[in-house]
Amino acid sequence: MARRWTPRRFVVLRRIRVVSCALLVVLATVLTFGIAARKSVALSVNGQTKMVTTYAYSVDGLLREQGIKVKTHDLVDSTSGGQLRNHAAVTVRSAYQTTIVIQGQRVPFWTTATSMDQLLGFFEENRRQAMKVTVDVDNVYNQLTGGLVINQAGPVTVIADGKTSVAPDGKLPAASILDSKGIVLGKEDRVSVEHDQGTTVLRVQRVTHGNTQKTIPIPFATRTVVDPSLAPGQTQMRQAGVAGRRLQTIQVTYVDGQAESEQVIKEETVAIPVDQVVAVGPDKPKEGQNSGQQSKDTGKDSQQAQKTPSPSPSPSKDSQSATTPAPTPTQIKPPQTTQPTQPSTPAPTKPENKPAPSPAPAPAPSPSRDGLWHAEPDIAQAYAGGAAAQRGWTGSQFDDLVKLWNKESEWRWYKKNPNSDAYGIPQSLPGSKMAKFGDNWRDDAAIQIDWGLWYINNNYGNPSTAWRHSERYNWY
Repeated sequence: MARRWTPRRFVVLRRIRVVSCALLVVLATVLTFGIAARKSVALSVNGQTKMVTTYAYSVDGLLREQGIKVKTHDLVDSTSGGQLRNHAAVTVRSAYQTTIVIQGQRVPFWTTATSMDQLLGFFEENRRQAMKVTVDVDNVYNQLTGGLVINQAGPVTVIADGKTSVAPDGKLPAASILDSKGIVLGKEDRVSVEHDQGTTVLRVQRVTHGNTQKTIPIPFATRTVVDPSLAPGQTQMRQAGVAGRRLQTIQVTYVDGQAESEQVIKEETVAIPVDQVVAVGPDKPKEGQNSGQQSKDTGKDSQQAQKTPSPSPSPSKDSQSATTPAPTPTQIKPPQTTQPTQPSTPAPTKPENKPAPSPAPAPAPSPSRDGLWHAEPDIAQAYAGGAAAQRGWTGSQFDDLVKLWNKESEWRWYKKNPNSDAYGIPQSLPGSKMAKFGDNWRDDAAIQIDWGLWYINNNYGNPSTAWRHSERYNWY
């Protein structure tokens, strides 16, 4: 018997068809999303490259997925920018710290260079001034296996102890090159690499110390005493002053026999200063002071005499009694004029020797200011040239960086925007953001530049894009 078609059955079948279509749409969407989200990416970490499959949307997501921790100064580059696309190439280069010397100023520098020659090349790419840059080797021996190579392209000139020689294999680390020359380093000796007229120079500087002494005079004080035996305004030397002496022991640091720096390591007083004593006469009384005081006292006494009643005379009994003065109940003394007296002054005393002053403590060494501490604009630009070249920003890219920061701060480390909290060479808003790269961000131009390059890379990709944005909107 055939089933009857009813409105209820029609509604049920329609609902089944709707649900089935919805499931098919969801399934198709998921499959499409999966196919589109699945990416094949070339990931290179410190020269080791591998192909990875990922569903991450961003470079940061890929690195988290792969368990790669990126430190503050590490460099990350992607052919697809911050977003991740299929067949993109992502490069991660771990940075290590070395020390460069610009115009005699030691500056910590984070780099990803694989050789000393490459690191020096970074600073020559964007060089605007004829500033010589050297790299200290002592703190980068263990950055790469066997030490950091000096010159992958050719020989190295070695200068040590006044002698010059050539090491033909520059692909060796500094320690191996020095060993081949029989050069033994002392604990404080300095090893540096520099370019000199196209030649890579490995230089050893011997560091020694010696002590010397210096006598510092201690000035004497002058004391004044009042002597009433001297005429007003008269002075007399009672004791001549004698300067004291303080002996400083100074440690001198010599580099290749030349004095470089001094530090006081001991200080003591060897002779106590003797005060100079000068006696002076009392001050001269002001004119009219005595006469005024006398008339004032006389007037007081006369007024008192007028107030005292006079005694009445007794009646005389005979001529004999008439010649005898009558007794008075009160004897009135004639008024006396008081003379002003000089203020009492202490007698001059013999000078007393003061206790010996305690020796001043040796001054503490000043805190280390390695870095671009209060750097001039030309030195700051020289540093930025190497740091920018390390990111591949040379030529017009660096020119635009110079124009951008000329507009923002004229490359002044202390520049502060009067209308905001923007500070420093890159005008970080607020300036405290730069603490990500170091605590001395207020004074160290290197920290400001490192943060500024990181900010440009993360927000604009390169200095030229940041400069165009600044031209259009007057900020970046």
